[in-house]
Amino acid sequence: MTSEAGTRGPYRISVPSRSDPLLEPMVEGVGGPLGRHTDPGRIAPRWFTVERVLILLTVLSAVLAVVVKNPCRVTGWSAPDYFYRACYSDWTELYQSRGLGEGVRPFITPGALFEYPVLLGLIASGTAFLVDLVAGEAAGTKPLLYFDVNAVLVAAVWILTVLATLRLAGRRPWDAAIVATAPVIILSGTINWDLWAVLLATAGMLAFARNRPVLAGVLWGLGTAVKLYPVLLLGAVLVLAVRTGRYRPCAAAFLGLAAAWLVVNVPFLVRDADGWGYFLTFSETRDAGFSSGWYVYNALARRAGGAVLTPAEINTGAAALFALACLGVAVLALRARRRPRLAQLALLIVGAFILCNKVYSPQYALWLVPLIALAVPRWQVVLTWQLVEVLHWWAVWLYLGAQTSGGAPEHNLGLGMYAWAVIAHIAATAYVLGVVLRDILDPRDDVVRRIGIDDPQGGPFDRAPDRIVLRSGFRRFLQPGHPVSGPSRRGPGRTARIGLQDGPGISSGPPPGAVEAPGHVPSPAATDHPHDRHRPAEEHQ
Repeated sequence: MTSEAGTRGPYRISVPSRSDPLLEPMVEGVGGPLGRHTDPGRIAPRWFTVERVLILLTVLSAVLAVVVKNPCRVTGWSAPDYFYRACYSDWTELYQSRGLGEGVRPFITPGALFEYPVLLGLIASGTAFLVDLVAGEAAGTKPLLYFDVNAVLVAAVWILTVLATLRLAGRRPWDAAIVATAPVIILSGTINWDLWAVLLATAGMLAFARNRPVLAGVLWGLGTAVKLYPVLLLGAVLVLAVRTGRYRPCAAAFLGLAAAWLVVNVPFLVRDADGWGYFLTFSETRDAGFSSGWYVYNALARRAGGAVLTPAEINTGAAALFALACLGVAVLALRARRRPRLAQLALLIVGAFILCNKVYSPQYALWLVPLIALAVPRWQVVLTWQLVEVLHWWAVWLYLGAQTSGGAPEHNLGLGMYAWAVIAHIAATAYVLGVVLRDILDPRDDVVRRIGIDDPQGGPFDRAPDRIVLRSGFRRFLQPGHPVSGPSRRGPGRTARIGLQDGPGISSGPPPGAVEAPGHVPSPAATDHPHDRHRPAEEHQ
């Protein structure tokens, strides 16, 4: 298996219908699992390749996403109806309330204030310009057209995100179906422009997996100019750089990120410092947002007559909790017997940010979907988390309807039930992070690392030797030339796209007599879960 995502060695691709414990019994009614005598990944399919099937699934999901918003497309976006019909979208709300329909362009029109980063403001301005070109003077249809234009663009972004996830997944391309069919994307993908940041973050991971750290940093920098979270992926790279002693890829990614972010932001900072800084001022001074743990605490404290936290106190508490979480992730990565995978660390860091942050919106769940597909591709975990997120999604709108308009009581959700929905969302996210933590502590449970695979998304860290680990509270420096963490790489040769065979096999472990050291990738028998060792090889490949 090569370390570059998007190319494969001579392994069969993993087939969920016969390898996932939840899906395997569910497919019995529709023909059963894929036959054992098939050879997926070594025989080229005809028209229905994995990529094309996933594109079709994504298109169907994008259509469903528009259908969810169709009540508002038919009757218009107005409060409180768009809450009770669960078809609210920031696109139309911002188009009408921020003057986009009257020619105001965030970060372009002098004095215009916009509570989002620069590149997101330019995307909002660009789509408004397209609407003006198409609609002309038909002002009444502009909000609907603005939604439809953004929905089409987001559908294309969604497809690209699925394809990037597929390339990152290596011998498990069907894991990208988690992104293609995600209920949280269907329901929340058309609320805001978060999928643009998700695409840039995922594409940056793909570039890093292909040993292009500068390009990865550039993509993450552009993603940070849309939403903040892509910069957090650099934390996972930093921790792996410390453990392997390979600092050059981390430095290259950081420089690429900084350069891209500065190129996007500096011109607007120089031109209108107040307009550029409004996003930072707004984020610092705003109160706790709906669906955050901080909001629930303040709301319950107000009802009970207790002490309410100020925005400054919440900022300090959120920053302190997130810093502690990042420290814990770093210690875990440096103490684990086997080096964690990049996607696992990225999911832990981004998940911790979501849980600690003072603001949470339903579309923030989109940030986690590709990371979950790469870090913990188990459908039982995925569906459990998404079910809770869908229930929380409904609770948000029913609660907001009551808070903003005081509509009919039978349509509203009170603080008590809403608080339980938020707690359930927090618990479900923590559950996913806990599964990742368990996989790091016991890599035998990691389905990605079966048959001797190390880190398909790791790029320069894939199969790298450990240089710094923590043992019993003391730092241990490993000598240069420490054995590589895993079996040797496949020899040079012509590579093939995902799903096709190429080249000879690779060794499944160290040479006879070699001594395993911390960070060593065990042989397939050691990496597979015990209950998989007696199953036919194709079932867990």
